[in-house]
Amino acid sequence: MSSVYFTEEHELFRASFKDFLQKEVVPHIEKWEKTGTIERFIWKKFGEMGFFGLRYPEAYGGMNLDLFYTVVFLEELQKIHSSGFAAAMWAHAYLAMTHLNAEGSERIKHEYLAPSIAGDKIGALCISEPFGGSDVAGMKTTAVKKGDKYVINGSKTFITNGVYADYYVVAAKTSPEKGNKGISIFLMDTNVPGVSATKLDKLGWRASDTAEIAFDNVEIPLENLMGEEGKGFPYIMQHFALERLVMAINAHARAEYALDYTIDYMSKREAFGTTINKFQALRHTLVNHATDVEHCKIFNYAATARLNKGEYVVKEATMAKLKSTKVADETIYSCLQMLGGYGYMEEYPLARLLRDSRLGPIGGGTSEILREILSKMIIDQKDYQPAVKE
Repeated sequence: MSSVYFTEEHELFRASFKDFLQKEVVPHIEKWEKTGTIERFIWKKFGEMGFFGLRYPEAYGGMNLDLFYTVVFLEELQKIHSSGFAAAMWAHAYLAMTHLNAEGSERIKHEYLAPSIAGDKIGALCISEPFGGSDVAGMKTTAVKKGDKYVINGSKTFITNGVYADYYVVAAKTSPEKGNKGISIFLMDTNVPGVSATKLDKLGWRASDTAEIAFDNVEIPLENLMGEEGKGFPYIMQHFALERLVMAINAHARAEYALDYTIDYMSKREAFGTTINKFQALRHTLVNHATDVEHCKIFNYAATARLNKGEYVVKEATMAKLKSTKVADETIYSCLQMLGGYGYMEEYPLARLLRDSRLGPIGGGTSEILREILSKMIIDQKDYQPAVKE
C-alpha cells in the first residue's frame, strides 16, 4: 500500500530522518521530558537539515516538496517516545508557519517565515482561549485600531511553544459585533510590552511547553495584520484541514509504534511455559487493533493525497482525526494491558504513550465538536468552501 504514495525518494528521506532523530534527538529526550524545555540548538539543527521547509517555497529557504514528505516527518517523530517533542516541532512547522506562508506579506515571509524554516525563530499559533477552546467564533481577544497601531487585549490558552516562541500568530476580533466575521489574524513578537506567558502543567506531552498567554494593551504595527481584516475565521477553518490530518497521521503512527513494541515484548515474555504471543485472547485482541490502525492509515494517506492535489478535504480530515485518535487511544490502552504490571512502569514506553495519546481526541478540536461538524456536513448537507484558493 505504501508504494502507492511513497517513492524511493520518500523512503530515502525516511531513513535519513530516522537516523538524524536517533543521533541528534533521542539522547536528549529523557532530559527534555523531565525539564519540559526543549533546548534551542535542536531547532537550529532541524532548520539546517531542511526539515522545517519541506512544504514551503524555495524563495524562503524551503524545498516545496509534496505532502508525503510531511507524512514521513510526522510518522517518524511519533516513534522516538516523546509526543511532546513531536508536538513542538510540528506546531511550529504546520500551525504557525502555515499562516505565515498563506496570509503573511512578503515582508513577513522574509523576516519570519524564512528564519522559521532556518530554525532561527520559533513560532506559536494562538487561537484557543480560556473560556472558549473549541468555540473559535466565541473568542474574546480584541484588536482595536489606534492610529498606526493595533492594540490587542485578551488571553489565549493551551498554546504549544507559547513560552519559548519568538513570535505568535494571534487571532483577535477587530469587529466584535460581527461575530465570526469580525476575526482577524496578526503577527506579534513575543518580546513586546504587555505580553506574558505562564507555563501549564500537563498530564502528557511533557517535553513541549504549553502556555496560557495574556495580552495587556499590546501594540503592534498595522502592517502586522495578516491577510484581510475580518477574514481570520475562514483562514483558520481552511487550515484546520491540514491540522486535523497532521493529528490523524500522528495518531496512526503512535499506535503503530505501540503495536510494534508490544508484539516484540510478547515474543519474549513467558507465562505458563510459553511466550504470551501464543495466547489466543491476546493474539486476537492485537490483530483487531492492528486492523483498525491499518484502516486509519490507508484512509489518512488517501486524504493526504487529495489535499496534496489541492482539494478541500475538510470532511475527510475531520473524519480522519476523529477516528484515528480514538483508535490510537484504544490500541495503546490494550497494549499497556498486555505488558501487565510493566506497562504501568515509567521505564517502559506504554505509560508515557498512554498519557501522550490522550490529548489526541481533545487538541485541534474535540471529538464532540468534530462529530457536530460532520453532522452538519452529512446530515444537514452544509457545504464548506475554502476562504481563498491555495
